[in-house]
Amino acid sequence: MRKLRIGVLGSGKGSNFRAIREAIATGQIEAEVAVVVSDVEGAGILQLAEEARVKNTTVTDRRYKTRLSPEVEAELVAILKQANVELVVLAGYMRMVKTPLLDAFPRHIINIHPSLLPKFPGLESWRQALAAGEKIAGCTVHYVDAGMDTGGIIAQAEVPVRPGDTAETLHARIQLEEHRIYPEVVARFARRELP
Repeated sequence: MRKLRIGVLGSGKGSNFRAIREAIATGQIEAEVAVVVSDVEGAGILQLAEEARVKNTTVTDRRYKTRLSPEVEAELVAILKQANVELVVLAGYMRMVKTPLLDAFPRHIINIHPSLLPKFPGLESWRQALAAGEKIAGCTVHYVDAGMDTGGIIAQAEVPVRPGDTAETLHARIQLEEHRIYPEVVARFARRELP
């Protein structure tokens, strides 16, 4: 069976990209990362891609902070299609995905979010969970749709909120679970068990 070709979109350090790459290297995932695209020049995820000898580029749009214009998002789609990407993996990608990308990869765009959706969509959800006095936080892998963290849930992992937790300590434990369940979900795609 041929390997699943993945395109990774990210805006930050790329810790989930690293976890997926490691799972590929150890044989947990029968896939290859075809391209990494960031909307932030010089982002850590691009440096990780460079070190892993994975094709990488930047596609940004200074007109908007939370999304790409349809024209620029169409450029992103062209890059992914040129790399024969089958699954788009959002790894800390901080822009909303809109029609050009959603139409190009229906039910083949996934994201990981640091809360137990549908609770606490949006930014810094671990802080939202602490402020709300939650006893359990966690993370969710979900399909991406046009809403903010509203797509169908694929997998979740719970993380207990401990007495004395700070935003930083809780977030660090949530990320450990992210790095466990995100590769597991990508592996399910690679085995053709999803969508």
